[in-house]
Amino acid sequence: MKWSVFTVATPDLKAEELAASAASAGIDGIEWRFRGIPEDALQEEPSYWRNNRCSIDPASWEEQTPIFREAAHKHGRKSIALVPYLSCGDLPATEQAFQAANSLGASMMRVGVPGYNRTASYPELYREAVRYLSEVQEMAKQYKVKALVETHHQTIAPSASLAYRLVQSLDAEHVGVLYDPGNLVHEGYENHRMGLELLGPYLAHVHVKNAGWFQDEAVATFSSERLGEDQSSSLTTKWNCSWLSLTEGVVDWVQVVRDLQAVGYNGYYGIEDFSGAFSSAKMLQHFTDVFQAIKQQLEEEVGV
Repeated sequence: MKWSVFTVATPDLKAEELAASAASAGIDGIEWRFRGIPEDALQEEPSYWRNNRCSIDPASWEEQTPIFREAAHKHGRKSIALVPYLSCGDLPATEQAFQAANSLGASMMRVGVPGYNRTASYPELYREAVRYLSEVQEMAKQYKVKALVETHHQTIAPSASLAYRLVQSLDAEHVGVLYDPGNLVHEGYENHRMGLELLGPYLAHVHVKNAGWFQDEAVATFSSERLGEDQSSSLTTKWNCSWLSLTEGVVDWVQVVRDLQAVGYNGYYGIEDFSGAFSSAKMLQHFTDVFQAIKQQLEEEVGV
């Protein structure tokens, strides 16, 4: 079982600190976040999506990439992926990211997928995405970096089957799917085994996190105060999805790993825990402790 970390989840660590912490936890691979820090976030506390110190800035990737690559190398880690935030159709930014991924020595890179917010129809967005991914495939061949479509809520690929629909006409050697069960808690859940069987050779990478649904606190309080009263005037109840630690959320990672092994997956499991339950270093250690226990349980099941 191979483990990696996506540095969006370790915003307080600089590149070399992250590589050292990954080595200490037994994590072999690093997926570097590829996004600049907004000017107005520089004085803020470190955070996943704003002042993230473990990110390569696209504006200065040629200077920064060697620093991140050497940080990994110094601690015996591998830069396995670059994870940019690309818009579907933005070919110049996509090619720049492929160049950075190639410079890092990474073998995988996330690419853009249209968001879905009810303002444009799915068929229209699907056609746009297929045109873009056809161009992406040629870049993937050129730079020898596999392009990944991530299963992600609020996009046109929230599930395994819809991600498969985007890539099914492309070459699985150059374009694949990043399967993210934690995102499927938000939107797009299908039986994991069935989705993985459908993806077949397109299954290229897995991200590891967890989440759960909670009734809106204000609504819960309001409802509790109205016990015994007629509540028929309320047509809906508000629920919110929140990130949780690996062992607290809806995703049963024992079953997911069992399903992944059943379809022959032997790639990386990449942690991106957004629960905030641990410091970055402890979060990495927690991840490998949990997955080591899962591995042991599954080995005992088959009598290894």
